[in-house]
Amino acid sequence: MGDPAGCGPQITVSTWRTRQHDTHPFYVIGDPRLYSDYAPVAPVQTASDAQNAFADALPVFPIELPNFESLVVGKPDPAFAPTIIASIESACRHCLNGDAAGMITNPISKAVLYESGFSFPGHTEFIASLCGEKGNPAPMPVMMLVGGGLRVALATIHVPLLQVLDHLTPNGLSETAMITHSALKQRMGISDPKLAFTGLNPHAGENGTIGSEEQDLINPVAAQLRAKGVDISDARPADTVFHEALQGQFDAIIAMTHDQGLIPVKTLDMWGGVNTTLGLPIIRTSPDHGTAYEAAASRSCRDDSLRAALALAAEFAGHEDKTHV
Repeated sequence: MGDPAGCGPQITVSTWRTRQHDTHPFYVIGDPRLYSDYAPVAPVQTASDAQNAFADALPVFPIELPNFESLVVGKPDPAFAPTIIASIESACRHCLNGDAAGMITNPISKAVLYESGFSFPGHTEFIASLCGEKGNPAPMPVMMLVGGGLRVALATIHVPLLQVLDHLTPNGLSETAMITHSALKQRMGISDPKLAFTGLNPHAGENGTIGSEEQDLINPVAAQLRAKGVDISDARPADTVFHEALQGQFDAIIAMTHDQGLIPVKTLDMWGGVNTTLGLPIIRTSPDHGTAYEAAASRSCRDDSLRAALALAAEFAGHEDKTHV
């Protein structure tokens, strides 16, 4: 569902309205009243119901939004946080139980959820924790952005720049690379993935003259990964490695910081980029933008990224089916 006051309901309806014959059927977990003024709605209780209804109506797995009458599109309200959280929990359960092939999460406002006591940094970490239920530890989630011809995984996510070094560790970099490598093979159908680390410093440290993190941290991890059979480069200058990937030298890049990785993707494909979480036992994708409250209020939301997220989730599911066979 995402935040009901944001763009989620509008882009969901728009994506259903622009469905093609080859669009994979989907259903939304939310309050049917969010959509019924804009599209025919079919309340459903199973994935089979959704598949049967999809051609003629937007299938909605009902979850009641208390105080629905107080909803003002474009104005976030912490009162809706419990329902937003419940929608995420329900979607995760459906995937873990095998009822759905994957989940696409509409945008949320972390600030809204924080006011209700939400203790996770964001969607990614929350979903990872849900996947660790039943006595199993939460898997390590890796955030990857896909768009503009690039696949960019992040070694650190929402970390202040002054704290990045506290979060870059040999084990963390190695695990991020291994998870990315595995996802490229299993979910993206790339049999022999080629990866690249970005450098942390300008010019990837220029042989230690502009910082030593590449020589002391990143390159030794890359060497260990290559010894395990992972095709990955030493730290490459971040101002050229994305161009190298577009030229076909690398299938994915692991960026050291959030903005280092997101800037090229959003510059190349601002509207159609997709955020996906690797390392989970389920498929999760998301539009690569926020709640867009102002656009929601003016009814000017674009659905490009949600449609791309749906297509990417379907692509992942197709590759996983072949892998399992």
